[in-house]
Amino acid sequence: MILKTDTCRPRRPIDPPTSTLLPAGHVKAAGSRALPTATHFEHNHVFTLRDGVKLRADIFRPATEAPVPAIVMWSPYGKTGSGQLGLDAAALRVGVPKAKQSGYESFEGLDPAEWVPRGYAIVNVDARGAGDSEGDLRWWGSGEGKDGHDFIEGIAVQPWCSGRVALAGNSWLAMAQWFIAAEHPPHLAAIAPLEGAADVLRETHARGGIPAVAFSKLIQSVLPGRQRQEDTAAMLAADPNRNAYWDDKRADFSKIGVPAYILGSYSTNLHTLGAFRAFDEITHDKKWFATHTTQEWYDLYSKERTEDLCRFFDFYLKDIQNGWEQTPPVRLSVLGFNLPHETYSLTQFPWTTPGSKTLKLHLNPDKTMTATAQSGHSNEPTVLSYQADAPTMNRDDADGELLFKYTFSDKTIIAGPSKAVLTLSAEKQNDLDVYVMLRKMDRNGRILQNINQPLSDLGVASANDVPSVSVLKYLGPDGKLRASRRALAPELSKPWWGTLSHTGNEPVPVGSTIELEIYLWPTGMIFEAGESVVLKLAGHDMRLVDFEFLRGSFQVANEGKHFVHVGGGYNNFVELNIL
Repeated sequence: MILKTDTCRPRRPIDPPTSTLLPAGHVKAAGSRALPTATHFEHNHVFTLRDGVKLRADIFRPATEAPVPAIVMWSPYGKTGSGQLGLDAAALRVGVPKAKQSGYESFEGLDPAEWVPRGYAIVNVDARGAGDSEGDLRWWGSGEGKDGHDFIEGIAVQPWCSGRVALAGNSWLAMAQWFIAAEHPPHLAAIAPLEGAADVLRETHARGGIPAVAFSKLIQSVLPGRQRQEDTAAMLAADPNRNAYWDDKRADFSKIGVPAYILGSYSTNLHTLGAFRAFDEITHDKKWFATHTTQEWYDLYSKERTEDLCRFFDFYLKDIQNGWEQTPPVRLSVLGFNLPHETYSLTQFPWTTPGSKTLKLHLNPDKTMTATAQSGHSNEPTVLSYQADAPTMNRDDADGELLFKYTFSDKTIIAGPSKAVLTLSAEKQNDLDVYVMLRKMDRNGRILQNINQPLSDLGVASANDVPSVSVLKYLGPDGKLRASRRALAPELSKPWWGTLSHTGNEPVPVGSTIELEIYLWPTGMIFEAGESVVLKLAGHDMRLVDFEFLRGSFQVANEGKHFVHVGGGYNNFVELNIL
């Protein structure tokens, strides 16, 4: 394992443990949310792990003598807002006003101001190597899982704790939960992974076999700590193939035995597939999955999410008989773009069951798609092309994209993952990086964007005023594949999802045709009669970036043109799952 040292981090003295009673109405900083009730605040409480490493945590709990359950935010970002990351760094604060947060929350974690009055202790901990905790910082895997196991058991025996502990949080705080729960801490009563990736190699660092580490390097550069941290980007450069290191960073959901409240959305560039896979692969039935129609940070602090999550925790941490287990296992929201969003209550993902509905659309030489393959064309294929090395700044305005269109005659809802099967060749290389995306087109031929938050919450007058970043806009589901990395791992694949093996390269001789099977992440999109779905092909990543300064960071590796061979015996198509 490669470790990175950041010698530029300030080495301020570590605060000693303190205990303070914050009165009702206390405000941490001007403009922040006031604490509704008196709150015990234990700062830098020390917990010792099995190998002697000491972690430091901030504990917020009700001013009562009665024991209460604890909800842990396991984080590398700096507990209780002590790191560099926060919603101030996001465009328009993703519609979450500063007055909605107390400032005592960890980044992407639950706010003590909301949860302490509900009778819970909120525990913000610096993971190993982060902030004021000892050791070298780990990026997920079984090592972080063991640390989390020990910490939960240390929390459970605190005199103020009822003995029931849960985990919650978004992004890293969600991803860590997969590995901690797999270690079976005896006092872990429930988890709430509110959107988190589940396979570092295949979903974040080299999705589709294409290395893309700009975002992970950004995160690496802002993590607070005093020692070293694991350098996953360097590990990818050293060995991009599947090995024990990368296998340890793919969550094994069959090991999770506690009740799970799993959240997902389509607007994230990182977490969609991991969340869907978690619900599909957890083997017990005490699991619930919900998608929402907004963005993960906005949803995290919404009244609707808070109330729903509280019902889950009340049931499993307090034995409140509120009927939680009658909640539909799947609540699947689908996006209208220019139409009202809709939500469906289901027992499972429809696309994972035999006989589920699909729509197979064939690509035609005239750049249309049809539900049946066209006949009567020449036996010679039509060769279409796009400039595969066209640069992009990830603003939804790039050149070098080839479009195919299908118009619906009836209302149709695309729900779940999709698969594109394409026959291509390259003009100059013995490899191809191919990117695909589905877009919605209205009756007037305008390709649409979905705004993730209400304009009123963003504080803008029109959609034209919304910056083009993924936290504020969703374009559509995407997939990507490096042709030389196309081999699948049958033991990890599903009928609805082909998982790449990452076991080696299979070059494609220059000019030769290759059939590629490219899987697109799950989505939910509503189309009315007369509206169209557009399949876009390109040699560059078509997604919007999370932060504006990351534009252009998805480097183009192609040279020259890619040729798409349509007709003449070649069967190019996209297969959509239909609700």
